[in-house]
Amino acid sequence: MKSNIVRMVPAKLCNESVEGFSNPADRETLKAQAAQKIEELFDILRIDYRNDHNTRETPQRVAKMFVEELLAGRFEDAPKITEFENAQSYDDLIVTGPIEVRSMCAHHMMPIYGHAYIGVLPSVEGKIIGLSKYDRIVEYFSSRLQIQEELVKQIQNFIVEMTNPRGLAVRISAVHMCKTHRGVRASHQSRMVNSCFYGELQRNQALRQEFLQECAVLEPGK
Repeated sequence: MKSNIVRMVPAKLCNESVEGFSNPADRETLKAQAAQKIEELFDILRIDYRNDHNTRETPQRVAKMFVEELLAGRFEDAPKITEFENAQSYDDLIVTGPIEVRSMCAHHMMPIYGHAYIGVLPSVEGKIIGLSKYDRIVEYFSSRLQIQEELVKQIQNFIVEMTNPRGLAVRISAVHMCKTHRGVRASHQSRMVNSCFYGELQRNQALRQEFLQECAVLEPGK
């Protein structure tokens, strides 16, 4: 008897998390159902996945890629945050990056790739999180259909909620293959850059400028 898991789970926005897939068996059912739909798409597009040695089992591979990799952030729990005491009451700007961004455009389902930079003004009374967790957070929210304008905000909101810093900045510079491989077919040098700021980093122009200068120093190739 086939599972009704897809019909039972309420529809969600494309870059929101979906609950109910923590059980590996549920994800296996999801992959099987997705593979069946990809087979239907291949039939419509006249792609022979039954006899062509190149595309045989491709629907299953694509379904696995979507569930376990490209959209994994929708079906997995948010990364656990490792906190450390701010024993020395450190309250100056911390900037980390470049953090790899690998996502997929919500409009054309083409890859987005580039780098993220995160700036944090810790709270004297608060905690400092493990440095690698920023990479995990970026990976988590990137692993779903996205638009870059919303990705920076999701990363910011999560870090603010988890750590309550005095200030936070998130900046992403990325290539969108929906622009380089279709439509205008732009150069891969063409990137989209956007930032969002919270707290003191939103209010204090000097701190914003310091963050942007550090991002420029950290930019690959500099």
